[in-house]
Amino acid sequence: MSPFWKNIVIKQILKPTAEEIKEGRQYSDYELAKGMWELKLIFINHIKDFLLIVAGIFSAALGFKGFLLTNHFIDGGATGISLLISALTDVPLYVLLLLVNIPFILLGYKTVGKAFAIKTALAISGLALVVATVHFPDVTRDNLLVAVFGGFFLGAGIGLSVRGGAVIDGTEVLAIYLSRKLGTTIGDIIILINIIIFGTAAYFLTIEIALYSMVTYLAASKTLDFVIEGIEEYTGVTIISPHSEEIRAMIVNTIGRGVTVYNGKRGFGKNGESKDIDIVYTVVTRLELNKLNTEIEKIDPHAFVVMSSVKDTKGGMIKKRPLKH
Repeated sequence: MSPFWKNIVIKQILKPTAEEIKEGRQYSDYELAKGMWELKLIFINHIKDFLLIVAGIFSAALGFKGFLLTNHFIDGGATGISLLISALTDVPLYVLLLLVNIPFILLGYKTVGKAFAIKTALAISGLALVVATVHFPDVTRDNLLVAVFGGFFLGAGIGLSVRGGAVIDGTEVLAIYLSRKLGTTIGDIIILINIIIFGTAAYFLTIEIALYSMVTYLAASKTLDFVIEGIEEYTGVTIISPHSEEIRAMIVNTIGRGVTVYNGKRGFGKNGESKDIDIVYTVVTRLELNKLNTEIEKIDPHAFVVMSSVKDTKGGMIKKRPLKH
């Protein structure tokens, strides 16, 4: 390994303490090789996230400019608020996308974390830039096709962004925050927000546009669920690995989630024998799932991981612990 890469691995991955630096600690070839592998993994995941977010931005922009804006149709959530205000005023949509989502970005910083807030801010800024500068042709004038395919491309854009670790519609962040404060489910909060949005659209625009907008919202919601593989607000994750203690510590200290550790037995062996092993279980939001998978792969790329949809949760360590820096 060249001195340049060795220096980066030590500073960014191994992160020696001030005392270790003072003592001039030397790292073994194994530690440096493992650190280099983790650095490559982080870089690959950042590239993947970037490509997913860019694809999501262009898909959502196509839904806006190629379908919805022409007929003044709207969607639910923050994008629906932006489209509704744009239809009622002369304020450009790209300006509204930024202004409407600023409170959600700040709330995301408090609710989810700094990295998520930065990614989301960049994703929404990128969407506003594409909407402002890139020309998309009007694909169709048929109201039903506009509603269905406008929702399809918008939902696909939001879903791809979520897969990349960001959102281009901040309503979910608000729903997570309010559900914790009010003790209701996230689904109930989202439904209430959208009832207000579509009711306003029916009053200020027309009932027909409001009804078509509901079709847009349904198409976007179903596409979103499809793109993120049907994952609901929370995902239960079961991890079976010989490195269970390292994984447990990572979930608590890095992800900031609570864990449950089961004592189990491996049922598969070359000679039919079983072996005791600790099984780690945790519940995370879908916005944290990408990071959790990356951290698990750093510790044990061969870990057996089972993920299952969880509609909602109550009690326990649902609220994230304040992490020590």
